[in-house]
Amino acid sequence: MLVNRAFVPPELVDGREGGGWPWTVPCVKELVGEGIAFDAPVTFLVGENGSGKSTVVEAIAEAYGLDGRGGRAGRKYGNDRPPSVLGGAVRLDLTSAGTRMMTGPRTRKKGYFLRAETAFGLMETVWGLPGYWEENTSEMSHGEGFLTVFEAMFKQPGLYVMDEPEAALSFASCLRLVALMHRLGRSGAQVICATHSPVLASTPGARILEVGEHGITPVEWSELLLVDHWRRYLSEPEAYLRHLIPRDERD
Repeated sequence: MLVNRAFVPPELVDGREGGGWPWTVPCVKELVGEGIAFDAPVTFLVGENGSGKSTVVEAIAEAYGLDGRGGRAGRKYGNDRPPSVLGGAVRLDLTSAGTRMMTGPRTRKKGYFLRAETAFGLMETVWGLPGYWEENTSEMSHGEGFLTVFEAMFKQPGLYVMDEPEAALSFASCLRLVALMHRLGRSGAQVICATHSPVLASTPGARILEVGEHGITPVEWSELLLVDHWRRYLSEPEAYLRHLIPRDERD
């Protein structure tokens, strides 16, 4: 592992904690002070849209020096985009391995930030360049492109941050990513992932943090609200559909 904790020193908030976004988001408030502790090589942040999980993982990526739009460590992608408000305030408590990686030459820093909403444009820009993949991902399906990135870039011990990678993946491809994340965790790498996928969150040995109005709470996979809803829906879709689509409008 590389990161033990992500936090925001209270003095950096400068009285803004109760003022405006992002300091009003419950999970962001929990970053101020003690912050989030990481005690497993693979960590998932799970929560509804708007819960703030993507904001948090982006800030952690930026604190590590990854480009907020996505991409590999040690490289900015031709833009002068400053860190987000939260990314500029987050600090990381590093393990000894993380300290060596962060304080060494830029080329020593390993990691990747895959952000689903910007991944496709980045993939089209960098394929074929030294240090990336040779395949033209623009000629692939989105899911095949994502898997190409995972297989090419998620190899060495480093920090791998992902924001909803399941967006382009089939069920079978999600299972391939589960296996990859598990291997990364055992190799000395660290994975921090925001997801809506109960499949990804089932990665063996992973730490799961449920994000919501309550802030951030560690939970077991079987206790996730997300898992409960999927189980109920797959068991009896009508229990949900009757509240959404009148029976006389169904063909």
